[in-house]
Amino acid sequence: MFGFISRNVLTGIITILPVFLTFYLLYWMAVTAESMLGGVIRATMPEEMYWPGMGVIAGLAVLFIIGMLMHAYIVRTVFSKFEALFSNMPVVKPIYRAMKDFFDYFSPKKEQEFDQVVSVTFNGMKLVGFITQNDSNKLPQGFNDEESILVYLPLSYMIGGYAVLVPRSAVEPVDMTMEEAMRFTLTAGVASTSNHKPVKKTKKPEEVR
Repeated sequence: MFGFISRNVLTGIITILPVFLTFYLLYWMAVTAESMLGGVIRATMPEEMYWPGMGVIAGLAVLFIIGMLMHAYIVRTVFSKFEALFSNMPVVKPIYRAMKDFFDYFSPKKEQEFDQVVSVTFNGMKLVGFITQNDSNKLPQGFNDEESILVYLPLSYMIGGYAVLVPRSAVEPVDMTMEEAMRFTLTAGVASTSNHKPVKKTKKPEEVR
């Protein structure tokens, strides 16, 4: 009886926790934006013209403008200078790099860096990976083997992985989208893939070049 109750309680926690954490994160971001930018808005305009929510809207506008500015070469260059400064500070360096790597993993550009979902055969095992570079001319000296390609192998239940140079003969395309493959590998296969979504036509092993 106790085991039955505990299993159902655990199932309820697993079901509701991701939803709760998602909404709590959105709530925290909204409250932070409202408290920070709302005070600035109230200081620059008559109090009677201010209404709750203007800080959140201002926060979204600021994020949108920053995102647009990051497309400009000059802005990216200036930002890279500040980023290099953070990356070289003794105490800030490990924290900043860890946070940057974490959020870069969810960047909209991340999927563009992956060419295709593949399985890599290693000692009889098959590992799910992503081709990150299949042009040997773009690889560093010593890695530019025409018969090999660079594949990223993500780790389960953590943000990280390995970039490995593997023979083309050990790589086989997988009929999965990038989103499905990332979810599948990050959860160690606990999250099943959907077969109802249309996926792009995969290449044959000899075409992975």
